[in-house]
Amino acid sequence: MRRIRVGLAQINPTVGAIEANARLVLDWMERARAAGCDLVAFPELALTGYPPEDLLFKTAFIEANLRALADVARQSRGITAVVGYVDKRDDIFNAAAVLHDGAQVGTYHKQYLPNYGVFDENRYFQSGTEAPVFVVGDTVLAANICEDIWYPTGPTTLQALAGAELVVTINASPYHAGKAQFREKMLATRAADDLVCLAFVNTVGGQDELVFDGQSFIFNEKGERIARGRAFEEDLVVADLDLDEIFRARLHDSRRRKEKLRAAEPTRISLPSLPLREKRKPPAHEIQALEPVEEIYQALVLGTRDYVTKIGYKHVVIGLSGGIDSALVAAVAVDALGAANVTGVTMPSPFSSLGTRRDAARLAKNLGIDMLRVPITGVLKAYKRALAAAFKGVKEDVTEENLQARIRGNYLMALSNKFGWLVLNTGNKSEIAVGYTTLYGDMAGGFAVIKDCPKTLVYKLSEHANARARRELIPETVFTRPPSAELRPDQTDQDTLPPYAELDAILECYVEGDQGVADIVARGFDAQTVKRVIAMVDRNEYKRRQGAIGIKITPRAFGKDWRLPIVNKFRE
Repeated sequence: MRRIRVGLAQINPTVGAIEANARLVLDWMERARAAGCDLVAFPELALTGYPPEDLLFKTAFIEANLRALADVARQSRGITAVVGYVDKRDDIFNAAAVLHDGAQVGTYHKQYLPNYGVFDENRYFQSGTEAPVFVVGDTVLAANICEDIWYPTGPTTLQALAGAELVVTINASPYHAGKAQFREKMLATRAADDLVCLAFVNTVGGQDELVFDGQSFIFNEKGERIARGRAFEEDLVVADLDLDEIFRARLHDSRRRKEKLRAAEPTRISLPSLPLREKRKPPAHEIQALEPVEEIYQALVLGTRDYVTKIGYKHVVIGLSGGIDSALVAAVAVDALGAANVTGVTMPSPFSSLGTRRDAARLAKNLGIDMLRVPITGVLKAYKRALAAAFKGVKEDVTEENLQARIRGNYLMALSNKFGWLVLNTGNKSEIAVGYTTLYGDMAGGFAVIKDCPKTLVYKLSEHANARARRELIPETVFTRPPSAELRPDQTDQDTLPPYAELDAILECYVEGDQGVADIVARGFDAQTVKRVIAMVDRNEYKRRQGAIGIKITPRAFGKDWRLPIVNKFRE
């Protein structure tokens, strides 16, 4: 029986930390050796971190990554490894290095460069044209990279037709809700269609607005999942594969024989076998998939933790209004960083209700975080006195409401400056979409945790935060009180906006579905409401461009996914 033990090291590298990333690769390579792995694979661009963006225009960056690869290769004795890096020829390539027993023995260049959504790889890389296979003793294996696996007749098919029994695909596949399930179905289909064992390793961790969820997979030639990696955690996924099963399955596939005659002959690289080692049976590595709301919650926690810590902060500060948004952000921050590293600030005004003030205090107590009380009433009066002459004869309006938000933003930024705390913004996707925010006010902050979470999802996540804690973190009255900015007497959000269930459904159609007025109205929504919501989205692009980045949760997030011109006269 021909068997191979495969290890997938889903690690959490940091963009630009090349030496640290190389040490991380070597550490997990040693773990794979200890687990008896014949082959270990690391994620796409593991040495540079993903995405390196315009760092790729710096020759020193490219050279540093090549030096790191050479060092990793020298230390790959006794194992075969696939490592993502940037290759340099007459151009640069998104590449997978194949290392074997202390040397780099081959390279694969990514062929399909994604250039949509958050991806911009055509800006940096040249496409590869070859799909080599590697013969190690009596085992034939191959490697490709991320986007390549999504093409039904792409490199994986060519490598399988060339005899590859195991295809390793290294990835930096960003998270959005529901993607893991779609990805798993695609991979199972690819393995079964090509009659090949498929080892899919994905990176894990947060990078700016992106979160990588891990969830690496190993499939057999039937498309059956053999192993699944943990979600949102580093992990070593180990499985034994029976390669003779692949040969027997291919004997029954007359279709494959015909396709093989038409396929181009790839480069074949022969490598010496590694010494056989005693191996104990690896433990089953079957991790249960997360429930949808828990998956999103963990993405928020990991994205927040990695953004804060990777840029060098230790402590965050959050304005606590007593509402649902700031409550959820505070709960996520505590899970990400620990209660000792989170400070809440309540900033009451004459319009702050007793209920919201009490709920802010109860939330802080329930979470175990420090809370500062810094009222804005005196400063608001001073602002009004200073502007009295300029505003003479003009009635109070939204201007005075925005003054309150901007005072609070100033307070939070002052605390950030004084103590070195990072301000976490608390705006949600619904408000950001329609501009129900104050520029330089409640939009202040260094990171917007729930920027891509619609208001209806915020309520679900908040309920889940209480459920996973098995106690009331967020007070019940926060859920039952009508949402309000509390910038004028008796104000509620629905004075200005449609009910959130209706608003979020329209926004999903327009922002994520690219549907126009007629399409959305045909779904049963009021025409005037649809037109008003779309107009609000379009005219508030200037605000969104100036807001903090935040964690991508949906298939279409504001930021790299969304490129609406600010100067835009088109209207339906």
